[in-house]
Amino acid sequence: MTTTAATDADASGAHPRFAEALRALGLDDVLARTRRFPEATRTAAEAAAAIGCELSQICKSLIFAADGVPVLVLMDGASRVDVERVREELGARAVTRADAGVVRETTGYAIGGVPPFGHRTRTRVLADRSLLAHDVVWAAAGTPHTVFPIEPRALVAHAGADLADVREQTA
Repeated sequence: MTTTAATDADASGAHPRFAEALRALGLDDVLARTRRFPEATRTAAEAAAAIGCELSQICKSLIFAADGVPVLVLMDGASRVDVERVREELGARAVTRADAGVVRETTGYAIGGVPPFGHRTRTRVLADRSLLAHDVVWAAAGTPHTVFPIEPRALVAHAGADLADVREQTA
């Protein structure tokens, strides 16, 4: 990591690995807009309350295991992932929620701070189309106290995500 990246990460509060990923993608402006909160932003509700935005403007980064292989699902904060839809989208036999150890091993981050990209390993990524309903969404910046704003289509592109309809449908 360069000294500049370390300084930027320290100033923004972003995790150093995530700050480095932003710089590598030419997203220094996103790093500059990263916000650190003294209170945790570990859950979508905590993040929305801290930021002062709608719950659906929060982008949750959730790791699942599809036939034992980690997959990242990006979901708006007001919705839940429908694992059956994820299974169908991936053509998998079974999809389950990954445990904390798998999340950290796959991404390099703890649950509650997983960003949508900048992970330790490359995984398949699905982004629910509901994220596109907003001009800006907020996602974790690698720690449970930091978030960053980004335009949803840019988020999908930088995460290398496939758009899908994988949220639970309300009656």
